[in-house]
Amino acid sequence: MTEILYGERIGRQDKMQSSSTKNPTKVVYGERAAREGKLRLGCSAVLFDEKRQTVLLTRRADNGQWCLPGGMIDPGESVTEGCQREVLEETGLRVRVLRLTGVYSNPNQLTVYPDGNKAHVVVLVFEVERVGGKLGLSKETTDARFFPTAEAIGMDLFHSHAEQIRDALAGQPAAFVR
Repeated sequence: MTEILYGERIGRQDKMQSSSTKNPTKVVYGERAAREGKLRLGCSAVLFDEKRQTVLLTRRADNGQWCLPGGMIDPGESVTEGCQREVLEETGLRVRVLRLTGVYSNPNQLTVYPDGNKAHVVVLVFEVERVGGKLGLSKETTDARFFPTAEAIGMDLFHSHAEQIRDALAGQPAAFVR
């Protein structure tokens, strides 16, 4: 199995959580590695400007990587409620879900958290539009800003977020399933 450690950029981001440096979240790749984890449902939100020329990214506090806003769906909430909550918590923006753009799962990818929990994460990606709020930061983010879409796709983003942005841009009526 191949391991990718998140938290290795601690020297570049002084606001990272110290627990991440001692035992960072890591992603393990290997044939059907996800079998070792519990199935978890996550979401990401793709928020473009009106002309779809820029996209909102946040910088994670735990590892310094840029990513789409998102996180885990909580028990008792719908996937749209979870997506809206995650965007609000991480950015201060209120959004409305426009459409499902993709469903992403990788049976060869296992996420191992600092507390030892292991997860096979299935991610639902939604294109959203802003309906209110003011762009800000949270304990989970150290930066949030709109990047030119082409630049964002070329960045070293968390997990498959570049692919998720490309898929949302495609404007395909049916969601991608990957």
